Amino acid sequence: MPPSRDELDRQLLRQAAWLSEHWKWLLKTKMIGERKLLGNMPTALDVGCGPGHVMSLLSDALDVRGLDCDPWMVSECRRKGLNVVEGYAEQLPFEDRTFDIVYCSFLLLWVKDQSKVVEEMRRVSKKWVFCMAEPDYGLRKAYPDQLNRLNDPIVNGLREEGADPLTGRKLQMLFSNAGMNATVGVHPGVMTLEQLMQETEGEWEWIRTTVSKDTNQDELSATRTAWDEALKNRSLFLFSPIFYAYAQIEEKS
Repeated sequence: MPPSRDELDRQLLRQAAWLSEHWKWLLKTKMIGERKLLGNMPTALDVGCGPGHVMSLLSDALDVRGLDCDPWMVSECRRKGLNVVEGYAEQLPFEDRTFDIVYCSFLLLWVKDQSKVVEEMRRVSKKWVFCMAEPDYGLRKAYPDQLNRLNDPIVNGLREEGADPLTGRKLQMLFSNAGMNATVGVHPGVMTLEQLMQETEGEWEWIRTTVSKDTNQDELSATRTAWDEALKNRSLFLFSPIFYAYAQIEEKS
């Protein structure tokens, strides 16, 4: 069953909370440097901004605009006072070289033409293109081994929804095809036991709304029991890699 808007909003908020500090670190150390301290706040475009959680998190570092194709998401952003326009990532309604930084997060896995989106992001950027977060659920690993039974249902469920669950491993190729030499990495992706305790209900809400519709519900329930037992005896381990990629636009001679 696809998530409701409230469930989707909660998941987007969880994702932003996990990654916000690493996003800010990458922006500061790799892209922005001391520019903000000198009073020159970089302009940015958030492509596929959703309800604006990432825009809000980065508003102290970037002069950021947003774009999303969902009218409800655009309305939510504007309700929060964010500067957002309605449009499609495959055809950004901006002139060439408009923004210092053009970024997206958890977007490419949902678009049909990933290459076109990255090309458009490069077109409207003056300095940097930054894919801040793209998961690769084909590399998801857990302990105890029984929990790995979730992997195929998650991958298949995302494909049923029209997503590409293996997008993370393709970032290098997508940037290269768009004429950019990307630095690709993986965000810190292992939660502590304390974090897993805090995140269990949110994680299982996401699992229930993501797994394939053909998933055996008895097996899903048994897997949740195994999760809870592993958490109780402190053996639970989950690695769900989320990749990032950034590239600097070469100055035209």
